[in-house]
Amino acid sequence: MDEQSVVTAYRRLSRQYDRFFGPVFEQGRQEAVRLMDCRAGDRVLEVGVGTGLSLDHYGDGVQVVGIDVSPDMLEHAKARVNGNADRITLALMDAQALEYADHSFDKVVAMYVASVVPDPRKMIEEMKRVCKPGGELFIVNHFSGDKGPMASLERLVSPLSKLVGFRPSFPLDEFLAMADFDVIETKKVNAFGYWTLIHARHHG
Repeated sequence: MDEQSVVTAYRRLSRQYDRFFGPVFEQGRQEAVRLMDCRAGDRVLEVGVGTGLSLDHYGDGVQVVGIDVSPDMLEHAKARVNGNADRITLALMDAQALEYADHSFDKVVAMYVASVVPDPRKMIEEMKRVCKPGGELFIVNHFSGDKGPMASLERLVSPLSKLVGFRPSFPLDEFLAMADFDVIETKKVNAFGYWTLIHARHHG
């Protein structure tokens, strides 16, 4: 799966994304922002902000920068900024090559993005690079199992990743080993606990 495949997939999905994925993923978004415990003055980077469904969950005074590789998704996100342009900024950007200086953000979050980017390792390296020492990192994503009917199905549909815009087979243990996080906690979110929220600290 390459970047152009992701852009093409989300061009198709952008108009219907909120209808199909808004309610399904909402509990995970709310829980991630709750755990972030943002305070006025905090600077947050949301990697893969998509259509901006999470933007309303951040409190007043929190500076939010949302980036996404899909111009079609960002067009929908712009409508959610409304009168908050003074504290919410959106930018077209590749999560694997963030255009921000080291240690720019207090907290960095990626919701439903890790299995979408072509190279998750690069995305995580960039998230850690722009996070301040002592800052926090948050990932919400589906991670595949290693056995059972669902794991078999995920492996079966893996060749369709370019079409669906994400990587169905994505084991949690392999991701954590690659990310080299100082994990504070992991918890299941959304319907049937099919998605996982990872809360980690960055020591820089």
